[in-house]
Amino acid sequence: METKIKIVVDAMGGDYAPEVPVQGAVEALQKNTNISIVLVGRTDAIKEQLAKYTYDKERIEIVHAEEVIGFDEPPVMAVRKKKDSSIVVGMKLVKKGEADAFVSAGSTGAILVGGQMIVGRIKGIERAPLAPLIPTAKGPALLIDCGANVDARASHLVQFAQMGSIYMKHVVGVDNPKVAIVNIGAEEEKGNQLVKETYPLLKECKDINFTGSIEARDIPKGDADVIVCEAFVGNVILKLYEGLAGTLLSKVKQGLMSTLRSKIGALLIKPALKKTMKEFNTDDHGGAPLLGLRGLVVKTHGSSNAKDVKMGILQCVQFTEEQINEKIKENLAVKQED
Repeated sequence: METKIKIVVDAMGGDYAPEVPVQGAVEALQKNTNISIVLVGRTDAIKEQLAKYTYDKERIEIVHAEEVIGFDEPPVMAVRKKKDSSIVVGMKLVKKGEADAFVSAGSTGAILVGGQMIVGRIKGIERAPLAPLIPTAKGPALLIDCGANVDARASHLVQFAQMGSIYMKHVVGVDNPKVAIVNIGAEEEKGNQLVKETYPLLKECKDINFTGSIEARDIPKGDADVIVCEAFVGNVILKLYEGLAGTLLSKVKQGLMSTLRSKIGALLIKPALKKTMKEFNTDDHGGAPLLGLRGLVVKTHGSSNAKDVKMGILQCVQFTEEQINEKIKENLAVKQED
């Protein structure tokens, strides 16, 4: 059967490339029979990793790219100069319509720049935000933007809210998602100039379920499904989230292993604790999509494991099947240029 969805995977991106991206790609093929994979990177290195696995060779293609963009390179310069890098070559396949999506654990800056410069934005979309799912007590919420636009304007944030609502409804399955803007208080008159300008625009936006401001302490409670902010604030929220979660988990483990009594107690609560941790984990939802582009670009963590890459690939399947880009164009009343 001819596969319908072709996904490009940056085989050279991430801390553990090419081992992890290749493994994740093979596992994704085994999970979903309706996809094919294009692995972009150094052919010899990719073949060496593929030799470890049994897979359908007709569903994996290798496209050679000699160069690699490092995490410490200036993104704009790297994308412009390294035309034969795995990120640039992979994104060009999406731009030309030869693939449906691009997944990478590589340089965030290069992926953001490449997405804007190579893949390009949908006509009418002013900025493309990076939108990861974060865990809350009531399920995953979309944090938009978390790193792409630190100089956003009010009109940008309104579009973030609209695109985020579409994503949460059609990919995550949240009916009529609640939208809130990050603020330092619940009152409408509070906030910096950007928030004060954006708030009334969100109130007037009829195609979203705007619920007002949300303070940072209320984000983990799940008071909003789409959390709107500019990238500086969003990135601080995301990094604090990750750091605090890791610290708390470490302290809990340390406390449970401190005495014989606590170790016995740990055995008793282990099943319930594992269930709770699973509910508070968003790994199954894949990476962070760069919304508003003509093709799908998904960024996974630089330290991604094979499961993270696999879920990032499978996320692209749902995004494509649900025609998220078409819904963005339709709902924002714009049409893509030929």
